[in-house]
Amino acid sequence: MKNVNALFRNKIGFSEDETITFEKLDEILEKTAKAIPFENLSILSKKSKTLTKENLVDKIIIRNEGGLCYDLNSLLYLFLVENGFDVSLIRGIIYDHGGQRWNTIGNTHVVIIMTYHDQLYLIDTGFGGNLPLKPVPFTGEIVNSKTGEFRVEKIESEHGDHMLFLKLHDKDKNWKIGYAFQSTETIKNISELDEVQRIIKVHQDSPFNKQPLLTMLTDNGSVTLTETSFTKWVEGKVEKIEIDQNDFKEISKDYFGIEID
Repeated sequence: MKNVNALFRNKIGFSEDETITFEKLDEILEKTAKAIPFENLSILSKKSKTLTKENLVDKIIIRNEGGLCYDLNSLLYLFLVENGFDVSLIRGIIYDHGGQRWNTIGNTHVVIIMTYHDQLYLIDTGFGGNLPLKPVPFTGEIVNSKTGEFRVEKIESEHGDHMLFLKLHDKDKNWKIGYAFQSTETIKNISELDEVQRIIKVHQDSPFNKQPLLTMLTDNGSVTLTETSFTKWVEGKVEKIEIDQNDFKEISKDYFGIEID
C-alpha cells in the first residue's frame, strides 16, 4: 500500500510536496478536524477491526469513515512519524463532568505526545468537539485556538503525572478538566490499543456503545449528530433540531460524508 503520508495529505487537502514543519501543525490539525469526523458507527454496527496501519487507512481514508480517539490519533501518529516527528501514543482517563468523577471505563482515551526541541507537547485530534487544534506544551502555557483555550499542567494523581484543562469558547465560563494521563507510559505498537477498542465496545459504562454520535469541525463552528437531533454551532450561535431515522441518514451523508446502509 502507499504510505500514510500521501494518502493522509490528500484526505485533508494538504499539498503532497510541502514539508511539514512544527509551525505547520496548527494547519494540519485544523484541516484534519474538518475532514475526518469523530464517530462511533463501526462500534454500533459491530464492524470494527483490529487496529493496524492497513485497517486504519481502509476505514478512514478509503471507506471515508471517521472514528474514535484510538482510530483518529493512531492514524495521525503514523502520519507524523512518516514526516519525521518524534511522537508517541499514550492512554489517559477522561473526567466525567456529568457524574463529577473520573470515567469508570478507565484509561481509554488515546492521545499523542510529541517531543520538539526538548519540549513535550500534547496533540489530540480524537477528543470529539474539544479539540485544541494546536500542540499544547507541557509548560502550563495557555494555547488559544478557534475552539477554546487549553493548557497542560504537571499534576501527580492516581491517574498519572499530567492533566489537560480546557475552556471552550461560547460554552465554558470556567476552566475544566479534560483528562489525566501518565506521560511516560507510551504505546509501543498501535495493536496494543485493541484493548481500548474492546472496552469501548463491551463495557456497560461506555458512552459509545449505545447510540450513534458524530461530530466534526466546520469553517465557522461545528456540527453534532445523534439519532434524535442535529446541532449546528455557527459563529457561537447554536441551532438544534429534532430528526428521525431518514433525516439521520441524509445528514450523515451530507455533513459527514458517511453513507449508512
